[in-house]
Amino acid sequence: MKVAIIPARGGSKRIPRKNIKDFCGRPMIAWAISAAKESHLFEHVIVSTDDEEIAEIAKSWGAETPFIRPAELADDLTPTVPVVSHAVKSCLELGWDADYVCCIYPCVPFLQVEDLVSALDLANTQNADFVYPVTEYANPIQRAMRRLSNGGMQFLCPEHELTRTQDLERSYHDAGQFYWGAASAWLAKKKMHTAGIGMPIPNWRVVDIDCADDWMRAELMFKALNLRSTGEIVQLA
Repeated sequence: MKVAIIPARGGSKRIPRKNIKDFCGRPMIAWAISAAKESHLFEHVIVSTDDEEIAEIAKSWGAETPFIRPAELADDLTPTVPVVSHAVKSCLELGWDADYVCCIYPCVPFLQVEDLVSALDLANTQNADFVYPVTEYANPIQRAMRRLSNGGMQFLCPEHELTRTQDLERSYHDAGQFYWGAASAWLAKKKMHTAGIGMPIPNWRVVDIDCADDWMRAELMFKALNLRSTGEIVQLA
C-alpha cells in the first residue's frame, strides 16, 4: 500500500495561514492534494495537521484527515521526520499496511505528477530508503562570496577565484517538494537526505515559498509557465 502524507500545521508565521492561502485560484494545499490524487499512486492521501480549518479544506479537496497531529509535533522547530513517523504509526494503527509513504509538502504548486511516479520507480529499482527531488544550484557554490563590513567581497573558497565555472563540480540542493520513503525508514527516523537518493529536476520549477516576495514570484512564475488548473506544465512562456 502506498500512502501520501501532507504535513500542514496551522502556525505559519512568515506567511500567515499560507497552507490555505489562495494561490492562483485554489488554497495552496489543494495543489499538493490534487497532484497526489492525479498520480493514482496512493490508496490514501492524508493531511497531518493540528488545525481544524486546514483539515476541513483538505477534506473538501479530497484528502483524508483520520487523525490530528499532536501539539508537540506542530511547532516551528519540529522537523519533518518525526511528523511523518507519527503519521505512519497512526496509519498502522488504522490497519493500513503501508510499504512506501510519500511526504509531500503543502506549498508545492510546481509539483509534477511524473516526478512522483519517477521517484517511486527509482526507489523500487534501487531498493532505496528514500528518494527525493534535487536541483542544481544556479551558480557554482565554490565561487560563493561573503560581503565584509567595509563592503569588500571575499571568496569562501579563495582557491577557486580564477577557476572556470565549467571546471567546477556540480552541486545540488533539496528541491523541497516531496520524499518517498520506505515505511520502515520513516519509523526508524532515518535521516531522509543522507539515507536517500537524489533525483535531479530542472531548477526553473523549484520555488521555496517562505516570505511575501517568494509568494509573489511563485505566482508570476506559475502564470508565466502557462500551467493548467491541474498544475501540469504545458508550455513555456
